[in-house]
Amino acid sequence: MLSIYLSLSFFLSFFSLSLSFPFPSSASTLNTNTNAATSTATCTCIASFTWGGIPERLCDISCRSLFVSLLPATHIGCFRDDSKERALKGAVFYDFHKMTVSQCQDSCAESGYLYAGVEYGAECHCGNHLTAPNAREEDCNMECKGEKLSACGGVNRISVYRVEDLRPSNKRYRNVLYRGCFKVPGNLTATFPVSSAQSNLTVAKCTEFCTKEFPLAVLRRTECYCGFPTLGFTLHQTESDWLCGKLPGEAPAQLLGNEDYCAIYQTPVQDTRCTDRKFLQTRAKIMVALSSFPGAGNTWVRHLIEHATGYYTGSYYFDGTLYNKGFRGEKDYWKSGRTICVKTHESGKREIQTFDAAILLIRNPYKALMAEYNRKRAGHLGYASEHHWKSQEWPEFVNTYASWWASHTLEWLRQGRRVLVVHYEELKRNLLGELRRMVGFLQLSVPEERLLCVESHRDGNFKRSGRRQKDFDPFTPDMKATIDGYIMAVDGELRERNFTGLPQEYLPR
Repeated sequence: MLSIYLSLSFFLSFFSLSLSFPFPSSASTLNTNTNAATSTATCTCIASFTWGGIPERLCDISCRSLFVSLLPATHIGCFRDDSKERALKGAVFYDFHKMTVSQCQDSCAESGYLYAGVEYGAECHCGNHLTAPNAREEDCNMECKGEKLSACGGVNRISVYRVEDLRPSNKRYRNVLYRGCFKVPGNLTATFPVSSAQSNLTVAKCTEFCTKEFPLAVLRRTECYCGFPTLGFTLHQTESDWLCGKLPGEAPAQLLGNEDYCAIYQTPVQDTRCTDRKFLQTRAKIMVALSSFPGAGNTWVRHLIEHATGYYTGSYYFDGTLYNKGFRGEKDYWKSGRTICVKTHESGKREIQTFDAAILLIRNPYKALMAEYNRKRAGHLGYASEHHWKSQEWPEFVNTYASWWASHTLEWLRQGRRVLVVHYEELKRNLLGELRRMVGFLQLSVPEERLLCVESHRDGNFKRSGRRQKDFDPFTPDMKATIDGYIMAVDGELRERNFTGLPQEYLPR
């Protein structure tokens, strides 16, 4: 909001205008137009507001969303929302410490969405189609976590803004992903209930049509279908792209391939079949650890487990960044029994035996060391600079952390009461199979379609971003000799305890 005020101030001062909009100190009635429907509410305002400057005081919070609608036409209104039927079905961002309206608008605009909505004071929802009934403006009355005197929705109420005009250079559907060419399912209309047929159908027209509500856009020549991954259409068996009329390296406007095959595009719409999460209603009977060496993908696996089971995961530590991004179990006491499993990097005997069982996540030490070094130098989503890799700090880091990678795994294998070993690389290759193993280990039963939903949203919002490092090898021959020795020790321990040995790509190179 501050950026809007500053822009207005600059605009008006440039033209040497002096405009004011007085708010009377007594109660007054303001009429605002929201989504072509006029709503009226009584606001108690306590100060006048000068358009050329920043206000010192505004209306009470029940009227701030009305005040927002008097600013440039981005505010659509207050709408009903719930976890099972989202008003905006695109990406979701969380910031429980500093969420603002402008931050949410920027996040959604940068991802190519048309609408941004703030809810619960800390949640940001994006979408290209608004599907929800209007609510009273005064229901959107929760203060933004990062911006006083500004409303960010409410309980099951979302304040929605149109962001298309904020980034006119954005392509509206630039975040549509091509998933591949697939054999047409036996009953196409039953698999994908929404369809459209056009003689001049293009990829853009079909994806725009489906982006209103569905995560998948399906093109078969001049026919467009919309839907979700299902048991009858899992997106697991891809075919050659030329069967769908798509040549390598090309992004054709139209796809006129074989009618027995269809091209699948993933739209920005989030599959909501696996987004609801909550704390356990009764205390867990056993305490399960999600144990890993730092940099092994613990955060990613927590995302998968939470969306697969519908329950939050906890943590032995507290990471404000993770909490602000939606991992609500971060603030819960790790022994509360309200979370489905608990993240830990500890490897002492006492800490290990505190848990009744453990999912032990193992990742290639070369990859894990680089991931943890990136996190230490640039946070969860960034990359260390070239300067950091060439500094003396890097060999010191390897010297300390490489032995920890081995000792952490060995101690959990030796001291853990009941251990399920999950290899990060195998999870990447066979996500559904490994996810089923973890859910079963947690003694839960999960519908298969929920797992398919997780698969379609496998990366979540915590994938490392920014300019990716070029392929390079920061490990010296001496470092490799040391790390390879640890790899052999862990591989031997796994096999001795009747576990599958380390994946082939770990082995000495």
